[in-house]
Amino acid sequence: MTEVTKEAGEPMGGSLNFIEQIVEEDIASGKNGGRVHTRFPPEPNGYLHIGHAKSICLNFGLADEYGGQTNLRFDDTNPVTEDTEYVDSIKNDVRWLGFNWENEFYASDYFDQIYQFAETLIQKGLAYVDDSTAEEIAAQKGTPTEPGRLSQYRDRSVDENLDLFRRMKAGEYPDGAKVLRAKVDMASPNMQLRDPIIYRIKHAHHHRTGDTWCIYPMYDFAHGQSDAIEHITHSLCTLEFEVHRPLYEWFIDKLDIFPSRQIEFARLNLTYTVMSKRKLKQLVEEGHVNGWDDPRMPTIAGIRRRGYTPASIREFADRIGIAKRDNLIDVGLLEFCLREELNKSTHRVMAVLDEKPLKLVITNYEVGREEVMHIENNPEDLNAGERNVPFSREVYIERDDFMEVPPKKFFRLFPGGMVRLKGAYIIKCDEVVKDNAGEIIELRCSYIPESRSGSDTSGINVKGTIHWVSVPHAVEAEVRLYDRLFSVENPAADERDFKELINPNSLATVRAFVEPALVEAARSGAQTNFQFMRKGYFILDQDSTAERPVFNRTVTLKDAWAKEQKKG
Repeated sequence: MTEVTKEAGEPMGGSLNFIEQIVEEDIASGKNGGRVHTRFPPEPNGYLHIGHAKSICLNFGLADEYGGQTNLRFDDTNPVTEDTEYVDSIKNDVRWLGFNWENEFYASDYFDQIYQFAETLIQKGLAYVDDSTAEEIAAQKGTPTEPGRLSQYRDRSVDENLDLFRRMKAGEYPDGAKVLRAKVDMASPNMQLRDPIIYRIKHAHHHRTGDTWCIYPMYDFAHGQSDAIEHITHSLCTLEFEVHRPLYEWFIDKLDIFPSRQIEFARLNLTYTVMSKRKLKQLVEEGHVNGWDDPRMPTIAGIRRRGYTPASIREFADRIGIAKRDNLIDVGLLEFCLREELNKSTHRVMAVLDEKPLKLVITNYEVGREEVMHIENNPEDLNAGERNVPFSREVYIERDDFMEVPPKKFFRLFPGGMVRLKGAYIIKCDEVVKDNAGEIIELRCSYIPESRSGSDTSGINVKGTIHWVSVPHAVEAEVRLYDRLFSVENPAADERDFKELINPNSLATVRAFVEPALVEAARSGAQTNFQFMRKGYFILDQDSTAERPVFNRTVTLKDAWAKEQKKG
């Protein structure tokens, strides 16, 4: 028996989920020699999304938990939709999540063997070549309450079927002229068993096999047989494949091959999100988003670019657990997992996000004088150290950190009021300067020399602290404020076209001024994620240039969206 990483019956971090219970029963009975061998079988026809991340964590995590192994197998049975770009992106995503596969396989590796399986079924009288059109076959299937009708080609002889199938393989027929169907049960209440198509003709160039093949196996035929070839012990699928399981087992039984066990679990459905790869592809191709890695997309590439971390996604997958029924998970839980990690790990930095930042002039600070303030990087992490932040006579602050006529309990700046500039001095607002239109363009303030942070002897206590950026040292940046891509909680359940539900405010771009240490750390790779004080968590985007850095908002400091929804 393969050695496992924990004792049976002693779950790692909580009670056993139903899949772990099955695995432990199999190990205890000695089934498959006590091995645990899983696989992650994506189709290379698009980018993976957060739902796939759950499956990745489950397949790889289960194998790790029981000392087993996981194969990465690409289900590349449809050459029309597949591309090596998707293969590369999938491998990158799996590695980024922190997992390594035991073997890298492709369904196309097994095309010869799967073809032989098909001939075996024909020889056993369990498969036949059908000349019916797709529409005729659909009509033959009947309905869930009415049995199907037998095809006129169902009783072809073994020799005739073998001849026709081999001629299909040789390329004698055009696309759609013929298919190979399994001879199962046209009266079965399970529609999947009503003589399913197992091979179709496609004269298309394959990204790996080139033009070698012009017939390709259907998913239901290639998937289970690939599992058997690789001796996969536990084939984990989402719930929509539950009705496919009898066919999966029928093929295993009739071909007398390794009995892989298919187990279904609930797929991930996330609020304010669509998980259909077809719909995501439509968003990309029609220009509703800026590519598969647009930070608003639920793709792993998109959330990675937005600033999510592998650990936060793995924690999210662990928290939501493995269920037997589909449910809708609040995206707020995913954001909570991210905030929990980023709060502990990110450096706090100062950035003024304002198209017209408010300039604050310290009138009693010497012209031309500069100081270096030493500000802690993260009060949650004593080992994070400090950074040097330049300070001068003129600084930028946020416009909403000042009010000319403040309400009660406004602890920021107002005429005659005092606040502390974060990590620097206490200042007092002495004068408000306006332009001819009456807009405030400058605040003139005085500072308390004895109030420097870390050595304050002024004895003055102020309730407010605001962030700032030194004007002569400020680096201008572009900041992209991302929000929910969709404006309704469950787009999949809405009768309207899903594109009508796109949130028009899912992206806002603003100008910002940031402290220079932030840009230096981001560009050097010393830090990747940051907390902009009082604004949220951000990450340097790949669109950045030497002249103009670009930052993406990963997530706000608090769930402002949920708060607004409750108000609504």
